[in-house]
Amino acid sequence: MKQSKLTKAARGRECQVRIPGVCNGNPETTVLAHYRMSGTCGVGMKPNDLQGAWACSACHDACDGRNQLINRAEARQYHAEGVMRTQAILVAEGMVAAC
Repeated sequence: MKQSKLTKAARGRECQVRIPGVCNGNPETTVLAHYRMSGTCGVGMKPNDLQGAWACSACHDACDGRNQLINRAEARQYHAEGVMRTQAILVAEGMVAAC
């Protein structure tokens, strides 16, 4: 599967989801974790890469519900904030433009 520039940009980056007590702080495990929301994804369709946060493997697992270290609502909140932090970095680095 071909990776987009935004997906590749996650490699080696600091986790932006940052769930206290969950985040492993290891940039070697960071990937682009897509935020799933009704109307932007569905069966066989991922959200676009702008709806992604740089997440370490532990935070990604919490966001996707693969572990229950925090409740689902908290995980979604941290994930959404991570998306916004990731977008801010991408704008600051000139990878995406804000209107």
